[in-house]
Amino acid sequence: MPQYVGAIDSGTTSTRFMLFDVAGNVVAYDQREHRQIFPQSGWVEHDPLEIWERTREVIGATLAKARLTAADIAAVGVTNQRETTVIWSKRTGEPIHNAIVWQDTRTDQICRHLQEAGHAERLYYKTGLPVATYFAGPKIRWLLENVPGARKQAEAGELLFGTVDTWLVWQLTGGAHITDVTNASRTMLMNLETLDWDDELLGVLDIPRSLLPTIRPSSDPALYGKTRKDGPFQGEIPIGGALGDQHAATVGQTCFSAGEAKNTYGTGCFMLLNTGRDIVRSKNGLLTTVGYQFGDQAPIYALEGSIAMAGATVQWLRDSLQLISHAAETETLAQSVADSGGCYLVPAFSGLFAPHWRSDARGVIVGLTRYVNRAHIARAALESICYQTREVLDAMNADSGVLLQALKVDGGATANNFLMQLQADILGVEVIRPRVAETTSLGAAYAAGLAVGFWPNPESLRANWQVDRSWQPVIDEAARQTGFAGWKKAVTKTFDWVEG
Repeated sequence: MPQYVGAIDSGTTSTRFMLFDVAGNVVAYDQREHRQIFPQSGWVEHDPLEIWERTREVIGATLAKARLTAADIAAVGVTNQRETTVIWSKRTGEPIHNAIVWQDTRTDQICRHLQEAGHAERLYYKTGLPVATYFAGPKIRWLLENVPGARKQAEAGELLFGTVDTWLVWQLTGGAHITDVTNASRTMLMNLETLDWDDELLGVLDIPRSLLPTIRPSSDPALYGKTRKDGPFQGEIPIGGALGDQHAATVGQTCFSAGEAKNTYGTGCFMLLNTGRDIVRSKNGLLTTVGYQFGDQAPIYALEGSIAMAGATVQWLRDSLQLISHAAETETLAQSVADSGGCYLVPAFSGLFAPHWRSDARGVIVGLTRYVNRAHIARAALESICYQTREVLDAMNADSGVLLQALKVDGGATANNFLMQLQADILGVEVIRPRVAETTSLGAAYAAGLAVGFWPNPESLRANWQVDRSWQPVIDEAARQTGFAGWKKAVTKTFDWVEG
């Protein structure tokens, strides 16, 4: 009898495959990076074929490490960087263009035209999303308008669209064209109430329905299909579901009750608050999204605060400024100074996401004096992650009417203990890190395992969640408010850098 569940976690910078046992423990994993392609300022691309190749590699490496075969795995789930857009040929499987990544801003003109045409309010009501370059719908339209022959092929039914979950499931199964409700809710094309593609929205964005995958529950007992015998698993394994990465982390953190929230620190930073079966439309710059859906149960909705630059800011310090050699250096470097020396770094490299939604914003470092050195800038970079999270939490408190008392955190950057203490200080609430920090992969595994009965129900998963460490705020309220006031002033300096 299979004793493990697998999760393919295809993120913005890397792909991993992880195996979990029934207690939610990591049995084995492998992880490999893929290229970040920057054709011009504001453009970010990935090679879909490279992502698929990395997926094959990590599956093979993980099975080899654990000395397991397909027969040992009860089910596989998929989680992915959301909004990143792939279009490929139905006949050949070849992408018509590199994937356009969620951070990419090339659709700014398309979004501006949608706003000027008066579509923003209707789009927001139906989808819970503002008109922004972040989402997949405008990226699809850009590809159809800018890749030679794409529009004609799409209208002839010769092309397929998918976010990365859809692309990988199509490859793994040999042709299942499927997505889940969480990824579909990030396209600007799915109606939050019907959980289906909306004809009015398709008309506004001028996208043929034939391009789009079938929308299924995040955890689906009917299954997405089975892996191909000649694929990387070398056997047939049920694919039990998929979740966008932030929704998967919500499931992995077992935030199954209304009012529970988590924050994931990855390339970006994403806070989700479970609002139960209620669609709560934000008045404070947050997104309304599907949190998850298990089988034939009603969907669970969430409010989300999306931040484009978190771990990617540290990556920028390393790769572009070369202030550090390794990301882990920021912890020691930042602790070597008492504060940021009066400087603030606002990493609006792809504009500002929640709660501002300013595509015209660009990054700034303000408050510089001769006193400021690289340690101060490293500390300001870490503080930027925490201050952006504070802005989102304030918006979430205002929308929900509930003051969050503690924040569950996950993702790679939570290994930085100093960052977590900064986060507790800047928020003024307890920050809690679970024993399994990579809850995105765990959530995908849970979705797949629930679909095949490996776990009996969502509530049974709560026993797997264990605290690794927590942090209490140690600075006083006056210092907290002074620092935040400086941050808000710095944010205003990022506006209006890109002309319309």
